[in-house]
Amino acid sequence: MGNGSIICAVRWDQRLHTPMYILLANFSFLEIWYVTSTVPNMLANFLSDNKLISFSGCFLQFYFFFSLGSTECFFLAIMAFDRYLAICWPLHYPTLMTGRLCTNLVISCWVLGFLWFPVPIIIISQMSFCGSRIIDHFLCDPGPLLALTCARTSVMEFFWAIISSLLLFIPFLCIMGSYALVLRAVLKVPSAAGQRKAFSTCGSHLAVVSFFYGSVMVMYLSPTSEHDAGIQKLVTLFYSVGTPLINPVIYSLRNKDIKYALQKFLEIQK
Repeated sequence: MGNGSIICAVRWDQRLHTPMYILLANFSFLEIWYVTSTVPNMLANFLSDNKLISFSGCFLQFYFFFSLGSTECFFLAIMAFDRYLAICWPLHYPTLMTGRLCTNLVISCWVLGFLWFPVPIIIISQMSFCGSRIIDHFLCDPGPLLALTCARTSVMEFFWAIISSLLLFIPFLCIMGSYALVLRAVLKVPSAAGQRKAFSTCGSHLAVVSFFYGSVMVMYLSPTSEHDAGIQKLVTLFYSVGTPLINPVIYSLRNKDIKYALQKFLEIQK
């Protein structure tokens, strides 16, 4: 609902047809699909006595959930890059962040996100699974899946940790680098009002980055065998369902343009 409202607000308000809000609308679209990859099946399992998922269905969910999560990492990075250009190069921003560049960045995020995990997921799908074949989770996650394999999977767990670390740290370093340059530029602004305006522009995005990266790094930057099943479920629930629900609130509460556009859109619907 919240992400859909942001998409509609950006779509209907001509003032929001700028790279910053176009990226935000695409990010909201991504969040909708991110939640859709897990929540319907999770709710069906809660309401059903037969909590079943097919082998192919499990790995399809596995692929889409992690591909969409990867895409989110890249989106957060280019949104930080956009803020860096807007604050550090305000006079050159319209010529630097053109519509074409914005479109290319959006396409690159989707392509990279969906090409990051196919190889390890295919490898895991080819392994032999033994035992009860009961996944102790509400989605097909690597930890519970690798726990069901017939042989020890230390190499696969290490490989998964490496590619997950690269996925998280490369965008994260880009985000931190962008905001370090933003902070340096803002501290040179002579007026306190100018500094507050610059910080408020970045505050929402930094909050979203903190929520998402904080929970994901706790989950995937250590060997999967070290996580208690209850903690796995709680942390996964937070970053896969909680943050997409919180993000629209963060962006709308701290952004006057979004709030005005939402009010205008709701008035039109009446």
